[in-house]
Formats: sequence, structure tokens, C-alpha cells
Amino acid sequence: MAYGDAMDEHVSAIDTAAAIANREVSPLEVLDACLARVDARNPELNAVIWRNDEAARDEARALGERIAAGADDLPPFAGVPLPIKDLAAVAGQPCTYGSNGSPDAPAATNDLVVQAFIDAGFILTGRTNTPEFGSVSITENLRFGATRNPWDPGYTPGGSSGGAAAAVASGMFPAAHASDGGGSIRIPASCCGLVGLKPSRGRVADTVPYWSGLSTEGVVTRTVADTAAILDCISAPDPLAWWSPPTKDRPFIDEVGTDPGRLRVAVNTLSAMGVEVVPEALAAVERTTTLLESLGHEVVHLDADLFDPAGLGAFLNLMNSGLADYPELDPDRMEPHNRASLQAGLDLDSLAFSRSLMDLQRLTRGLLARFDDEFDLLVTPTMAIEPPPVGLLAQVHAAPDFPPMEIVAMAAFTALFNITGQPAVSLPVHVSASGLPIGIQIVAGAFRDGQLIRVASQIEEAAPWVDRFPASN
Repeated sequence: MAYGDAMDEHVSAIDTAAAIANREVSPLEVLDACLARVDARNPELNAVIWRNDEAARDEARALGERIAAGADDLPPFAGVPLPIKDLAAVAGQPCTYGSNGSPDAPAATNDLVVQAFIDAGFILTGRTNTPEFGSVSITENLRFGATRNPWDPGYTPGGSSGGAAAAVASGMFPAAHASDGGGSIRIPASCCGLVGLKPSRGRVADTVPYWSGLSTEGVVTRTVADTAAILDCISAPDPLAWWSPPTKDRPFIDEVGTDPGRLRVAVNTLSAMGVEVVPEALAAVERTTTLLESLGHEVVHLDADLFDPAGLGAFLNLMNSGLADYPELDPDRMEPHNRASLQAGLDLDSLAFSRSLMDLQRLTRGLLARFDDEFDLLVTPTMAIEPPPVGLLAQVHAAPDFPPMEIVAMAAFTALFNITGQPAVSLPVHVSASGLPIGIQIVAGAFRDGQLIRVASQIEEAAPWVDRFPASN
């Protein structure tokens, strides 16, 4: 397998691991091919903001020697390079959260998801860009600058996992670590033409879940199978956590290609946040619902949005308070919008914080009951708009308390499911007339990650996207 050839640069993480295990290619050859593409494409895209090339090469060489000596106990993704988003701690690496207000000192320990990636055999290779503290839906910050979309560098790759998504969509890596506190896996997946699954709350363990459990960890990939197989590796039950989801019935990779049966699918294209959905996003939803009907599912259209706008204030209270969780911050060096959010969190009294938690739990119960009583799945646009141009950060800074409408429109359909903790996935079903990817979001009931993967793989098989890449690749 000629990993240096452009025709092979979009090979899946599963196939890359198989090629390494079968000795068709060495871990070092795979790594060097990835790093060569970072060298070639990152100067324009600014997806990778920190590199550990030689340490990664040393690890790849050592693994190659083990394989050559006949090792047969390899973990499932042995030798596959994987960049980590600059919100997660890796022992020995800086973790800046994209902020000038964070120290450069290397982290002392690995976050739990990072350790899970290591145990799965991934070679951790570089760190990807994020907006400061992952708090907006574009990937721009004052410390490292803006990340650009491989489909058109004049546009954003979304956020906050925009560096991860740009790295995968451009062919630098087969998969990348990502996280999602209000849409931050699904939004970049939509902008960059990738699969982006936000797992159920608690499915991927955190030592202390950020933003009071609104945020969760995952990956962005090109295929549903890669997403499912990696989720298997990072979703072991955590008996030490305050909450854990029910144990999965079987490996998530076994759900890929499994018939989901006839399901009740609700469709919603109305936003209670006052955002108008653009025609290209509506077209993506229409294409998906027509496909689901052809596959035998029952489709019904909702005439009202599911989100109670009263929950927005409670969501922001938890998000603002969560900014106080980051260690050793210098607030004077934070960006204006996050400095304002941090102050709002510090000003929030404990009773208001407690009421916010309770309000969101009440909202969640009502919505989850509808998934049991009225429908099995929900389909929405991932974003209400097409990816906007790079440069919105200046507007965010100019009015810290009132984000631009584009920022709101990008998360209008995603943030609700961080509140409810449901599994939700963005699938790259459409490309707009302007040449930019448009994703749709599918949401399943509580802890039904397996059902979501079954339906996602059914859509992928019926309307494949695996051979659709940015023209620059």
C-alpha cells in the first residue's frame, strides 16, 4: 500500500491498522506519509499547532521492530497516527486550550480519553487547533490564529474541533480526537464533510466531565465504521464515575451494516432560537428523509422546535461556570468573550447554578420521553447555515456578550443534545452549490448509540461519501 501516493491518502483508520498489522506497510512509513502531508498542507490550513515528530517517529520505529519480531498481540489501532485536540492533556505535552492565558508547561498526566487512545495503539502525533477553551463554533484564536477549511480556505472548518476536522478532511490523518460541548464534533464534521458522532453522556469517561457533563469526547473520521471502532476503544465502563451509561449490548463496530429495522423518524427544520435555515441545509435534510423513506422508515415532520428557549440561560450558566475549571489561568490574557463569560460564571451564585442544573434535567426528561412515545430518531440540519467565511473572531471580540448570528446559527440545532446527553451524529450527505459540505444531524434516544450507528451506516451504504474529497487533495 503506497501511503505516499495521493490516491491512498484517504485510507481509513481501520484499513491503515490492518495494513500495519499485516506488514504491508511499516508504522514509520505511515507516520512519515502523514507528516509529509502536514508539511505540505498545514501552512495554509493551520490545523496542527504543535508537533512532536521525532518522539512519534521513535514510537513508530519501536512498534515496527516489535511487529518485525513477530508480535501478535497488537492493539486494534497499533501504529495509526492520531492528533489530539488542544483541550486534552497528554503527559509531557503542553495543553494551552488555545489561549494566551494558559501556561506552556507540559501536562503531568494523560486525560482518560488520551490514555484510551494510547491503549488502543494510536501514535499520538501533534495537537490540533481550537478556539480559546472551545467556547465558540469557529476555530480562531489569538494564540495560534485561524484554521481554514480544506474545501475552501476562505471559510471556517467550524469549531471547536475545527483543527481536528481540517486535519482529517485534508488527508493529513485518517482520524483525529475531538470533543463536543455544544456541537463541537458535529459542526466541524458538517463543515468539512466528515462523520462526527457525539457519544452519549458518560459513554467516554472523563476524570471530571467539563461543563457539568455538557461536554464529551470523541473523534472525527471519514467513515461510520472508523467512528464505531474507535468508540469501542474509548468507551469502556468507568466504575469510578458519578454516572455511567448502560453497558453496550455488543461492540459498536458490529452495529455497522446491521439492519436497524423500521423506525419512526421525526424531522425538524424549525429553530426556536429565531434562526432561519438556509436552502442548502433544507435540501440536505430533504435528501436524507427521502432516502430514509426509501429504506422503509416512517417519516413524520414536526411543526415546532423541540428546544425550550428557557433552557438557554441555564445552559450558558453551566458553560460560563465551567471556564473556572481550567487550571492556572491568567484572566487578563484571555480573549474578551471568554473573559466576560468567566466573570459571568464567577458572579453566578450557588443557588442559581443549582437551579440551572435542575432546570436542564427537567427539560431533558420531557424531551427523552418523546423519543420513547412519539419517534425513535430525530433528523435536523446540523447547522442552519453554510460554513461562514474565516474572520468572525473579530466580531466575537467586538461584542463579547452578543455573539454574531452566524455563531448562533451554527449551534442552533446541536447544543440541545449536549443538555440531554443523547447520542447525535452529523453525516456528510450533501455538498452545496458553492462547493462546501453540508451535514445533517441524526439524534437517537437516551444511550442508543448502537441504534444511531446502525442507521448512520445504512445511510452511508445507500448514499456513500467515502470518495468525496476536497479538490485540493
